[in-house]
Parts: sequence; structure tokens; C-alpha cells
Amino acid sequence: MSNSFPRLGKPAPLFEGDVVRFDSRKKKIFFDTISLNKIIEEKKWTVLFFYPRDFSSLCPTDIHSFNRRIKDFEKANCVLVGCSTDSKNSHKAWMEKPRTKGGIDKLSYPLMADPSLRIARSYGVLQRELGQALRGTFVINDEGILMSLAVNPAKIGRSIDETVRTLQALQTGMECPAGWRPGRKTF
Repeated sequence: MSNSFPRLGKPAPLFEGDVVRFDSRKKKIFFDTISLNKIIEEKKWTVLFFYPRDFSSLCPTDIHSFNRRIKDFEKANCVLVGCSTDSKNSHKAWMEKPRTKGGIDKLSYPLMADPSLRIARSYGVLQRELGQALRGTFVINDEGILMSLAVNPAKIGRSIDETVRTLQALQTGMECPAGWRPGRKTF
């Protein structure tokens, strides 16, 4: 694993990369690019999450759980981006394959390719010996400041409910007690 971690309250490492997206209106999967600078220019928050590998058995549980909560991210003015060290062609092949045959089907958010390992390394989640990322989740505000990070080992899925709750709590700008939910008292 990389020795350096990005620091809370400091600018998040910039990223730019190739992504695979699904256009639900055109029913088409296509390649595009994404960058943190562009997201910041649009005054949006970012949740960047890393997962170890395409075509794995555990990763789809995270990927589909994030997809089920896409409306919560959109409502929070947040861009959700998934990332692994696989290529954009691998992402596309995985997205084209139905769930029943080991694929992930169409997603409502982009998957970013990091075959150079640069992005995973800059976020401190690269497992060098395996050439893959740990399950890192990073919440970045609309000014590019890293507000939250959580890292799980590759074999442990994460709680998307907690990611959404953390994003919502951060956006209040207030102190939020344990178990806080929108509408509840802040300090």
C-alpha cells in the first residue's frame, strides 16, 4: 500500500481519467473523460470510491449499492465516481455483460480507469504488490477540499448508507452527533 494518504481539510489529489458511462436515453455505453477540476468548476461535491477489480464477486455489491443510492448523491449536488486500476475497455466489457452472467449492467454513474495506478497511488489506496486498489471512499467538497475518507480492505465491502449520511452531515457545515440523519438536531 502507498505510504502517503491525502489529508483531511487539505486539497484532494487532482484526478483526470477515462471513464465509461451509460446514457439511459440513448441506451448506449460510451467512453468519456472526467476530472476533479471540471467537477469543482461546476460547483459540485464529489464522492470518489475505489474498488479492487472488474469481474470480481465482491465488487458488484458495492457498485450496485452505490447505484441504488444515486438519487441521494444527485440531490446532494454530488458527482459519484467509481474507480479501479482496470482499463476502460475492461470497464466497458463488464458493464455490457448482464448481472446474471457476471457483469454489472448499466450504471447511473461513471467508472474511471486507472491502469497507470497513478490515481490510486495519489489517494493512498494502492496495493502495489497486487496492482489494485483497496476499497477507499473519499468525500470532496465543491472547492476540492477532502472532507472525509474511509478505507476498507479489499475483502470487506463498505456501507453506502454511511457514505450518504457522512456526505449529508458534512453539507450541513455543523457538528452532527452519532447516528445523525437529515432533519435531526445538529450542534
